[in-house]
Amino acid sequence: MNQALTLSALQQGTLHLEGQFIYGSNYTFMVLCQHSGETLKAVYKPLRGERPLPDFPTGTLAQREVAAYKVSEALGWGLVPPTIFRVKGASMGPGSLQLFVDHDPERHYFNFNQKQRIHLPRVMLFDILINNADRKAGHMLISLEGQLFLIDHGLSFHTEDKLRTVVWDHAGQRIPPELCLDLARVVPEASPGGSLFSALQPHLQPDEIAALQTRGQALLDRGQFPLPPEDRRAYPWPLV
Repeated sequence: MNQALTLSALQQGTLHLEGQFIYGSNYTFMVLCQHSGETLKAVYKPLRGERPLPDFPTGTLAQREVAAYKVSEALGWGLVPPTIFRVKGASMGPGSLQLFVDHDPERHYFNFNQKQRIHLPRVMLFDILINNADRKAGHMLISLEGQLFLIDHGLSFHTEDKLRTVVWDHAGQRIPPELCLDLARVVPEASPGGSLFSALQPHLQPDEIAALQTRGQALLDRGQFPLPPEDRRAYPWPLV
């Protein structure tokens, strides 16, 4: 099923609750999504299941999941599985719905092979851009077909610097030119009236979109990956 059909199925399909993921702070469910004779597995994160946090507005994490997908698609990187915000038809009300990636749960960042580690500069740049506060090793999946996917982006897009990640492999190094070209193409589109701004506007506040653009421009101006901060925790916990 191509991406457009997948997004349509996630948005319009009939959902059947299959089970709950028990690890994690917020309610997360596996659902079956049936549409036009096809059945997809998807991950459902309802707003009602979000645990209040002191630094992120309540009831916004699901929207941030969708925003991360929008940024990945704007860059053309395909890092985030198809993700939509579902308003109706879900058992616990509005929330994010993301295509489930069949994968080996034992394969993650800490045991990637050299072929898989080639993608880490892109992962690191993506997390800096969206200001990901929770890039654990287990949030990086290798599909059964061998493709890298990134999941769990609810703690992203804060206006203050919150980056916490296990991926500091390229800290202080030059950003690859091809990634800079993608960034230079997308960053201006985060301005009001731009295509990325329009895609993110339903999911983020204007100051959060402006902060993303500021981070992107700073990366282009420096031309290198930042070093881990020394004045706060740079790694998530647990690491996996």
